[in-house]
Amino acid sequence: MYIIAGLGNFGREYTNTRHNIGFEVIDRLAGQENISLLEMKHKAVIGKGMIAGQKCILAKPLTFMNLSGESIRELVDYYKADAASELIVISDDICLDVGQLRIRKQGSAGGHNGLKNIISLLGHDAFVRIRVGVGEKPQEWDLVDHVLGHFSTAERKLMDEAVDRAAEAVRVILADGADAAMNQFNRKAAGKKDAGITLTSS
Repeated sequence: MYIIAGLGNFGREYTNTRHNIGFEVIDRLAGQENISLLEMKHKAVIGKGMIAGQKCILAKPLTFMNLSGESIRELVDYYKADAASELIVISDDICLDVGQLRIRKQGSAGGHNGLKNIISLLGHDAFVRIRVGVGEKPQEWDLVDHVLGHFSTAERKLMDEAVDRAAEAVRVILADGADAAMNQFNRKAAGKKDAGITLTSS
């Protein structure tokens, strides 16, 4: 049983913000694969179905971003999933250009508090993550305002395409493995450095 979790914040005020791209990918997958996201269990909205021939749980944690690990840990424990091979987490990344994807099989949180909480509660960082670029923070902007802000019209077009690619990346991971997806979807971003995402209230 695979657990595919997209990170974000629930509430109308967070819809279509940079920090909610994980939710968007889950919604896109659910629509494409005819999976209903109706159940509320394990501190998440979940849906069950088949993707690329694999039994899957799609999940949108209800805990707000910084406590995403509470839901992920419950899901992993309840379904007895091997987090290293049966967990896929989708999140935003301000260190990547708008619309760029980066798939990894393990690694640090890179300053992202949602991933940091997941790593803390799982006790390791060995799980597949798909990070979707939402663009760097403008120098004069506050970080929280940036990640909880909305995309421009041009950025929104790029993000819609990225959400489709991220959904397809999930299918490739399920069918052919993370290495195949990394080879297909990862792109280098020249001059990018890791930066932190620190939210204290969401």
